[in-house]
Amino acid sequence: MKKMLSAFLLLTFALFFSQEKKPMFWQDIQNFKKLDQETAPPKDAILLIGSSSFTKWKDVANYFPDKTIINRGFGGSRLTDLNYYSNDLLNYQPKQIIIYCGENDFADDDKLKADVVVDRFKTFYKKIRAKFPKIEVDYISIKYSPSREKLWPQMKEANKKIAAFMKKQPNAEFIDITKVMQDTHGNVRKDIFVEDMLHMTPEGYQLWTSVMRPYMK
Repeated sequence: MKKMLSAFLLLTFALFFSQEKKPMFWQDIQNFKKLDQETAPPKDAILLIGSSSFTKWKDVANYFPDKTIINRGFGGSRLTDLNYYSNDLLNYQPKQIIIYCGENDFADDDKLKADVVVDRFKTFYKKIRAKFPKIEVDYISIKYSPSREKLWPQMKEANKKIAAFMKKQPNAEFIDITKVMQDTHGNVRKDIFVEDMLHMTPEGYQLWTSVMRPYMK
C-alpha cells in the first residue's frame, strides 16, 4: 500500500512540475496547432503575427474581405516570445507576413532601451528571412496607447529605428499607424480605445485598415 501511495505521489509531483515548467504562451501555441490540425491553413495567405492588438481583431477578415488572412496574434506577447516560438509561428506558407509586436516589451520593463527592442525585432526578421527570403514582410508601428503614455518616448525611438531598418530591406515596409490615430491637434485619440485605454474599438481598427490596405498583397 505504501509503495502504491509513493508511486502516486511521485506521479502527482511529476505532473505538477511538468506543468510548472511550461513557458509562457505555451497553451496559445498549442491552440494554434490544434486549429491547424482541424482545418488546414491556406497557402499564399497574409499571416498576422503579434500581440493582443491582433488577438482581439477577431473579425479582421471582415475588414479585408478580398484577402485570405491567418491571424496568429497571442495577447501579451513580446518580441522575445515571437523569437522563442518562431518555428511554430512561421510554420505556414504565406505570401506576406505582417507583424505587430514590441509594445509589451516596453510594458514588461519600463526601463528597457529602444535599441533592445529594435534588436529583438531584427532577430525575428532574420528568422523570417531565413525561411522566406523573398516574400513581403511588414511591421506595423507601435501604437501610442494612452494607458502607456510614460513609455511613449522609448516607443517613438523604437519606431524610428525600425522604420529606418525596414527602409533598407527588400520586400519590406514599415506601416505607420500612429498618425491616423491622432486628432487634428496631433494628440492621440482616446475615443478609439476601449475602457482600458490599451485596446481599440472597431473604429480604431477601421483606421488601421485604411492605412494597411495599400500594403496588403
